[in-house]
Amino acid sequence: MKLNSSEIQALIPNRFPIFYMDGVQEMEADQSIMAIKNVTVNESFVNSYLPGQFIMPSTLIIESLAQAASIFILSSPSFKNKTAYLGGIPQAEFLMDVKAGDQLQLKVELKKQRQNIGLVSCVALVHDQPAVTADLMFIVEDNEGDN
Repeated sequence: MKLNSSEIQALIPNRFPIFYMDGVQEMEADQSIMAIKNVTVNESFVNSYLPGQFIMPSTLIIESLAQAASIFILSSPSFKNKTAYLGGIPQAEFLMDVKAGDQLQLKVELKKQRQNIGLVSCVALVHDQPAVTADLMFIVEDNEGDN
């Protein structure tokens, strides 16, 4: 399944300036997702993180992986109209810089899930090389105001 930005925004609550998804290339229900984030020189965080180096901050790569995981999790019928929260980062490894002009391929695979809590394995790739690997814990809750 492929998704564009409008379809993604129907699933997750993130909006500008913290919406980092440019699309979903493929998604297999309850298994995995491959999303993309195009890193451009005109993004404020690329210009301000390390001035003159045009590098995406590592924390925002983790946020991008978390957004991809949210899309994956919230596309499940059992979590329709709910919100996914990042519950923890048990493991993360930063292997290379991500620079303006790079396209991040964000691959997320479900490791385990029990009710509304789970763990996903993530890798952010640039030119098929891992830039960041991480395990992310998630918690899914009702949207605020839902009872």
